[in-house]
Amino acid sequence: MASTIVNAPCTVPSVKGFDTQNYVGLRPIFSLRFNSGRTSNYGRFQHLFVVRASERHDGHVKKIERSIEECEAAVVAGNVPEAPPVPPKPAAPVGTPVIQPLQLGRRPRRNRKSPALRASFQETSLSPANFVYPLFIHEGQEDTPIGAMPGCYRLGWRHGLVEEVAKAQDVGVNSIVLFPKVPDALKFPTGDEAYNDNGLVPRTIRLLKDKFPDLVIYTDVALDPYSSDGHDGIVREDGVIMNDETVHQLCKQAVSQARAGADVVSPSDMMDGRVGAIRAALDAEGFHHVSIMSYTAKYASSFYGPFREALDSNPRFGDKKTYQMNPANYREALVEAREDEAEGADILLVKPGLPYLDIIRLLRDKSSLPIAAYQVSGEYSMIKAGGVLKMIDEERVMMESLMCLRRAGADIILTYFALQAARSLCGEKR
Repeated sequence: MASTIVNAPCTVPSVKGFDTQNYVGLRPIFSLRFNSGRTSNYGRFQHLFVVRASERHDGHVKKIERSIEECEAAVVAGNVPEAPPVPPKPAAPVGTPVIQPLQLGRRPRRNRKSPALRASFQETSLSPANFVYPLFIHEGQEDTPIGAMPGCYRLGWRHGLVEEVAKAQDVGVNSIVLFPKVPDALKFPTGDEAYNDNGLVPRTIRLLKDKFPDLVIYTDVALDPYSSDGHDGIVREDGVIMNDETVHQLCKQAVSQARAGADVVSPSDMMDGRVGAIRAALDAEGFHHVSIMSYTAKYASSFYGPFREALDSNPRFGDKKTYQMNPANYREALVEAREDEAEGADILLVKPGLPYLDIIRLLRDKSSLPIAAYQVSGEYSMIKAGGVLKMIDEERVMMESLMCLRRAGADIILTYFALQAARSLCGEKR
């Protein structure tokens, strides 16, 4: 298509920095000179100026020989341009039975027939922003590998941890949760080290906030890393875990972490009433902005073994079944969720993750609060072991497991795969 201007008077204003190369498809038949800084009047002229539609192919301008009107006229006259023929129907293998097609009004496979269509209709997404990266820290300078968790380390809080956080932020993971390996000499039955303002966790929070101001730091609120008994609460001489006295300690721990700069405190102890008490304690100290992620449905699971090795926090006696939930129970999760929500929790967490997809979906359907899922150490280690033994494709199973947690209803996922999965999502191979 062409527009033609003939014998038209032309007043050209000054155009500073005009570059005709940037205007693809404008082809003056003669050269126009634009004078910068003043108005030039070319008056009337007899030259012909033509503007033609054109195409760009591989960075070059290709001239169209015929106008749109000419192309349309050719088609009307029956001179249809050539195009590739209809492809032949692919042949079925020899022996395929010849049948009448099923009379189906709906064939769901139509929406799955190509990668583009599958991507268009994908209902669940996964991104590094969905991950919270659990990191183990200790007082040492060296990073110590955790035997039961390949690829995981107890990180030196001043160096290794900082390097790991920087790697995570590089691929979009901006949330972490800290778990300390506390020296045995600082462990006591009442877990007093948990609220030492100069303890390992508060020092680490202050360091990270200084180096990474935008980092979202979650903390664990429980006594087991600090207890000489290895339980989440204070143990009476008859073996009973004392509820209200433990909650008193947890409140001091949460306030200490908030004072250091924690963004989200996460009571994982499963004591009754601790969410409301912690919320009141935080508010009384002016920490209204600090969120609470409650371990709402934390089950007495066998999937925690590698984690307890990492922190050396196994119970010295008995088990945790009097405060953690029975894996056989479903409705009980609703009781816990309703209490936590009423007491002021900001996020509800389910732990473990993949074996408890039904609980994640239950809370998602019954609560408007964000739902978190913890893909625990046992889940992580099984995938790692299967990959090492070449029994599964580690990366594919990793990504599928995370997608399943999201599909079940988790808004965020605490996962030791956070860095590896984020790199996969970003297309990195390291």
